[in-house]
Formats: sequence, C-alpha cells, structure tokens
Amino acid sequence: MQLKRLGRTGLKVTEICMGTMTFGNQAPEETAHAILDRVLEAGVNFIDTADIYPIPGAVKTAGRTEEVIGRWLKGKRQRVVLATKCGARVGPGPNDEGSSRQHILDAIDASLRRLQTDYVDLYQIHWPDTQTPLEETVLALHDLVRWGKVRYVGCSNFEGWRLCKALWISDRLALSRFESVQPQYNLLSRGIERELLPLCAEESVGVMTYSPLAGGLLSGKYSREQPPPEGTRFALDRPTGPLYRERYWHDRLFDAVERAQELAQSCGVTSVQLAIAWLLQQPLTSVILGATRLEHLEEALKGLDVKLDAATIEALDALAPP
Repeated sequence: MQLKRLGRTGLKVTEICMGTMTFGNQAPEETAHAILDRVLEAGVNFIDTADIYPIPGAVKTAGRTEEVIGRWLKGKRQRVVLATKCGARVGPGPNDEGSSRQHILDAIDASLRRLQTDYVDLYQIHWPDTQTPLEETVLALHDLVRWGKVRYVGCSNFEGWRLCKALWISDRLALSRFESVQPQYNLLSRGIERELLPLCAEESVGVMTYSPLAGGLLSGKYSREQPPPEGTRFALDRPTGPLYRERYWHDRLFDAVERAQELAQSCGVTSVQLAIAWLLQQPLTSVILGATRLEHLEEALKGLDVKLDAATIEALDALAPP
C-alpha cells in the first residue's frame, strides 16, 4: 500500500481510500464495520464520507453513514485520515444545502457530532453552489481551519475552471486553499483528462477519484438485455439510479465492458482487478473504493498487486477515449 502526499501538503494518505456511500443502507452497520476493519488491516488509512450519505438526495437518511463511522471510529481516530463533505441538501430549510457560510458552519458541527470527533482531516464542498460566491465559501472554510475544526479543505465535482478560480481567490486573499478535488473517473468516464488533471498537476492539487467500477458496470455483472437487479445502484430510486443509468447504461459502454473482460481474461485477472489496476497507474493521489459486502472489497484490493504492461494499457485506453 503506497503512501502519497495529499497535493502540496505534508499529509500522507494511502493510494486506496475507503468510500462509504452504501454504509447504513445497502451495507448494514455490522457489514460496514467489518469492511472498515478489513481496510485498516490492509494498511488503508484514508476514509471518505459525506453528510448526505448513505443515499445522495434522500434527506430522511442524511447523516446515517457518519453515525455508523462514528461508532466504529472509537479508539482508532489517530490511525485514520478522515474526510467528509457538505453541500448537498440535508434538511427541509432554505439554508439546509449549499456552500454558504451559514450552511458550512452548521454542517461541520453536525458532522463532528455524528462522527464523534473534534476535527476532520479533510473537509470538502460536495457540489458547486452557483448561488453562493466562491469568496464566501473559501473564507468560511479558512475559518474552519483556523479554529481547528478541519485540517485541510477540498472540493468534489468541481470543473477545472471553477477549481482554478477558487485557487486564485485563496492565493489573492492568502486563505486556506482547496488541496484536493474528488471527481468521477474510471475506464468509461475520462473527461477529467482534458483539463482537470493537467490543472491539478500544475497547481499540486491532490486527486481522489470515485466510481472506479462505473457503478459496477465494469465488474461485468450487468447485462444490456436485462434490467438492473433490484437493490443494485442502477436500480435505486431517484436521484441515484436514474443518474447512473444516464451515465453508463449505453450500448457503446457495454461493448467496452465486454472488451475489458477479454483483456482481463488474457491477463489472468478479473474485470474488477483490471479496472482498479488501470486507475492505480494513472496520475492520481488516491482511488476511492466502495463495497457493500466484504468479498467485493477483497476482490478490489487484489487490484493492488496487478501491474499492467504498456500494450494492455494502450488497449484499455482505446476502449472509451476521453
């Protein structure tokens, strides 16, 4: 398990980060705790969550995942680099979402209570908020760093231009800056290669990517001729299920998955291990893995031992070019 610096900071995180979006829903608490125990045993020190989890958009369950993690975290806090996010709607009020100063200050206190800790290592803005000036957001996050409630700040789902603007604001006003960005990235979704990855390399911003298996499509368990099985991510209610079907449920991507399966077979590995190995050979800080069962995690971790040769990487790059 390799350690990498988070962006230009001195904070060291593992090349694998444990994602927790299913904890408290698809993965019940006992399973979630077993998964967290296993990743800690495997040498992973990086855990990512959000105040809206386990189901983005489902306000009635918002915060449940942080509570599950908080109960597990007792006695282990110093062994973990803990990241969470705010910005998604978590309540019925007009200020229960977004990245205004008011919501950020309310959200961090609520997350700290649920996580049963007095600080978060990495606090991220979950989505861009077009109704709030970036200056207001950056200033509020800077105060959280000054007060010791968070150690570093980052963003998620930001476009290259928006991240660049935020960095410029921080530089101009001498404020804490976004030290990381969390975008979607996998063999089937490679848009960040155009602008975001070059920007992060130039400005020394850490990149921690999510959805390594394209919602499970790259595992090969889905068929284009059959609807997604009940309980899977593609079958969930709005907004998650429809969003994933819009992103990935297309014939050209099923064609790419079939070709990836052939390549995996020729390498003597599974499709999951191939997809993880490809990501680990990209210029990233950390790859966020998700799991609903312990066996899913075990298979994904085996991707750490797979090294792809140049010919295989070239063939994979041709499956779904950016």
